[in-house]
Amino acid sequence: MKLKTIITALLITVAAATASAAKPLAKHVVLIGFDGWGAYSYEKAEIPNIKRLAADGALTLQKRTVLPSSSAVNWASMFMGAGPELHGYTEWGSQTPELPSREISHYGIFPSVWGLLRDANPDAEIGYIYEWGGMKYLAEQEAMNFSSNVYVTDDNPRGCTDTAVNYIREKKPNLVGIIYDEPDGVGHSKGHDTPEYYAKLKVLDGYVGEIVQAVKDAGMLDETIFILSSDHGGINKGHGGKTMVEMETPLIISGKNVKRGHDISESVMQFDIAPTIAHIFRLETPQVWIGRPLKTVFTKK
Repeated sequence: MKLKTIITALLITVAAATASAAKPLAKHVVLIGFDGWGAYSYEKAEIPNIKRLAADGALTLQKRTVLPSSSAVNWASMFMGAGPELHGYTEWGSQTPELPSREISHYGIFPSVWGLLRDANPDAEIGYIYEWGGMKYLAEQEAMNFSSNVYVTDDNPRGCTDTAVNYIREKKPNLVGIIYDEPDGVGHSKGHDTPEYYAKLKVLDGYVGEIVQAVKDAGMLDETIFILSSDHGGINKGHGGKTMVEMETPLIISGKNVKRGHDISESVMQFDIAPTIAHIFRLETPQVWIGRPLKTVFTKK
């Protein structure tokens, strides 16, 4: 009888551990991307909302881009869990792969985290809001409940901010990507590491504060993980090269079940973000992905 009791207790323990492992680390992930945000700028920038998220979570200033250090190839790598050698997007403005994608999902492109979540959870609310039109081609649009390209104009200098804030409050998305086209525009026109560049980062920080407030207003905060990062940095008025100021970008992960004040010391690549999101939602990743989830930033396995 005693042996039977021990076996029963072990089975209960194993079952509880399995159930815990299957439970998502958070119900909501808010991915915020800034085009052209170099890690070199982090310490000097006046970005209190962003730095508060970092202090409350995990930070590295050494996440590396894939090459070339340009937009489409790196946003694709962020979403697709692999580099250009596999997904095939190789240039700053790639709309279709220049190389044959190693694998094609039923959505018609290389598998990304958007389609992965949709297939695993058909009822998930998934949003994708972006300013640069080229973002349209780097994610499975059919996987989205809501997808919106909101350009920055003289009549709408706030770009996608209001759309993102309203969407979060109204729909409470499980996964939303909010991708800004700045500070890259200022980097190209005025230069990286210039007063204008830091002024733009200050404005973007204000938008981050509004997005966090929208998450609070929606009653989601206690079940949300924020991820902030970039596609590449820059030097002078350009990017695409192999200098560290072009290749290193910040990565912040903050929110439920994330360690506070954690320094991400391990190597991090652009294509590690998609597997990390998949890990949060407990999704099985495709074999063709080469990225690794950043499990060490979380308080739970």
